[in-house]
Amino acid sequence: MESAEVESDILRRVRTLLRELDGHHPAFQCDRGMLRWTLHKKIDQNPNNSSILVGILVKELERAERSDYRHYIIPLLHTLMYALIKAPCISEDLCSRVYDFCKKLLTLPKPFCTIGLDYAVRLKMERTAPGMLYQRMVISEQSLKSDPYPYQEKVFIFADPELLSEAICNALVTDTEAAQVSQSPRACMSYVIIHAMLAGLGEGCDISGLKRSLQDMPASDVEHWFRQVVVAVECTGNEVNADRSQHMARLEEIYRAVLGSVPAGDTPLGELQGIPLPNPNISFHLWTEDDQLWKELVLFIRPLSQSCEPDLLSQDLDNFEIQDIISDCECCKQTRFSVLSTDSGIERDLPAAAEESVAPCRAETEQSRLQRKGGIKKKASPLESVAFLQAGCNSPGAKQVMKPQRRSGITPEPVALLQRQHTARIVLLGDDRILGRLAQAYHSLRKRETRRVFLTPRLNLQFYHIPVVTGQPNTLAVAVSLGPNCPAAGREELCEVAGYLGRADPWYESNINTLCHMIPKLATMPSSPSKHLVTDLFLTDVIAYYVRMGIQPVCFQVYAVKIFFNDPAQEPAEDVFLTELLTSMQESISHRELAMSKKKMTLDGPGIDLTVTYRKVVVSDRVKEVAMSLRSTGLVMKAIPADEAEDLVCLNVNITEIIKSNNLSGRSFSAVANRLKTHSIKIRSTEQRPFTLCLDKDSRRAYRNVISVEVSPCLEPSYCLQKTRTMKFSLHEAEDVGLVKYMPKSLLLPINTFAGVIQ
Repeated sequence: MESAEVESDILRRVRTLLRELDGHHPAFQCDRGMLRWTLHKKIDQNPNNSSILVGILVKELERAERSDYRHYIIPLLHTLMYALIKAPCISEDLCSRVYDFCKKLLTLPKPFCTIGLDYAVRLKMERTAPGMLYQRMVISEQSLKSDPYPYQEKVFIFADPELLSEAICNALVTDTEAAQVSQSPRACMSYVIIHAMLAGLGEGCDISGLKRSLQDMPASDVEHWFRQVVVAVECTGNEVNADRSQHMARLEEIYRAVLGSVPAGDTPLGELQGIPLPNPNISFHLWTEDDQLWKELVLFIRPLSQSCEPDLLSQDLDNFEIQDIISDCECCKQTRFSVLSTDSGIERDLPAAAEESVAPCRAETEQSRLQRKGGIKKKASPLESVAFLQAGCNSPGAKQVMKPQRRSGITPEPVALLQRQHTARIVLLGDDRILGRLAQAYHSLRKRETRRVFLTPRLNLQFYHIPVVTGQPNTLAVAVSLGPNCPAAGREELCEVAGYLGRADPWYESNINTLCHMIPKLATMPSSPSKHLVTDLFLTDVIAYYVRMGIQPVCFQVYAVKIFFNDPAQEPAEDVFLTELLTSMQESISHRELAMSKKKMTLDGPGIDLTVTYRKVVVSDRVKEVAMSLRSTGLVMKAIPADEAEDLVCLNVNITEIIKSNNLSGRSFSAVANRLKTHSIKIRSTEQRPFTLCLDKDSRRAYRNVISVEVSPCLEPSYCLQKTRTMKFSLHEAEDVGLVKYMPKSLLLPINTFAGVIQ
């Protein structure tokens, strides 16, 4: 195809993509989500098209800015940056235009300025050291050993087997396993070397000869040259005023050494060859245990190969917390001995040899003799845990913690704070019910981290959501368990979070929400070569694109629920929910209760008498307590607003109130919807008749014989701990003071999208 025809075809595809954002293609709903994928596939099939695509996207971005089409900017910018990372050779002129455009976004409100700043920083490094973005992405996603860039990432896909069909789970397991087959560490190292040479030295590289030379090398030599390339690119990219000529000279030296005496390749010089961007390290998990998320994160930070040393692991976790993780390791089943320490901690009790400067070997001997080996570490106090948690935040304005020194005359040194070198990208596959489980697990994780910090200072945790809905029997189980007054939840009702994210971010709607019905269709397709061609490429590529480019979080408030039961001997239950709390009448159990309820219904109508106390939401943000009594057949609390412009930290309560009226024909009853907005609410049955409660539309989280319920925003566990400690030293309850003022108060669940919330 001629260059003009290729450019015309790519321009047509880009314009179609923009029209899709405007919703002008209702006839082609089946193709939604495929346009971006096919556009990037054209680069993979022919790398010579990368410059054409980047040039067209830059022109469209500049046109969108001039015409004030802001809803085009973020989708075009994400598409451009993804193409730029994958492309081996982009001219300096195009990179400069993209960089200048990103700087212009700094004058716009969020999220445009946030995304513009992030991409401007990346482009500055890419212009200084071409190929740096590709190199860092491959190193972190494949967990390649690299001292200059020691970061690791992993994608965890969690699916609830009770919510998704077996066919979908099997298809996803097959796809994720197939995506990892051809991605050996050696192949990924070779990709990094070849891409760095092509990006730094240009199209004059003999790519065929370079590939053949790397294939014939021993694995140790490939790793050696990989490290040389990484050091060269990272050093140049991190220098303030890097010399581009020195960088190219160093790459040329490595290129000649790797190529050696290999004969020239068949591909003509100047013709680009595709360097694939490997899929990230993806693991698929069926969520069957409540603490499974925490266990997987711990094993990611400290694999079993390292966790098998009890002395190392006891420095971070208590034995009872890791017993279920490392119980299968034979090397962990060894007796532990406590060694009595003779070190009194007093300076004058130290031996004379420790006071003087001696030979290195003598100093090492004395130091090892003073260590407590195999001792059990004392559990840190809650205050130390909070301090460690704050130290792990790495805030720019935080003061450096000084390490105390026993010996005089030594200048105190700042403690080296742990860097978050691990990133776990958690992808939740399903509907609102699995997000409800995530809210539970996240709250449990935060409480565990408050008691004993381990993951927080080491791990960067990112959450993603891909909606998938099937016609499982569990969909109607909520209505069956709650009674006839509860309507069955439809597909839209089960994906309220995804619907909100799609309204807030059109690019999420176009690329991710379209998978809701596409994944079940692909999973049930008959087995054929064409099916594997579509699923292996499309599903894995879309998930990879989402976790790579979706870095703007939308924070949802988690709500705490305290549930009181009809039996006074039964302890109150505490739980959390993210999307919905629903109550309904509970059928009477005994004949006496049934007779009394029928008599009551004849006089006062259906339902039960409730006392509702809540804090009314007012414009001035002042607290206004409201109490009312009414008769109701049920109520529903929605935490997800119907409009993206509404406040996310607000409960929309719909109460079905029964109104009694007297007329000539006798008594009549009518149901009226009573709507209110609040941040916290208390509901109690005044006639001691129990009702049923369900959280997050999940029948497995239903409570029966409930007499009272209290709902309020869930507080961050670390805030609660520090607040409790502060109150011990205060004479009366006051506003947040000291450290508490700067700690997050509410527990928010961040779910990443491409743009966040576009105002």
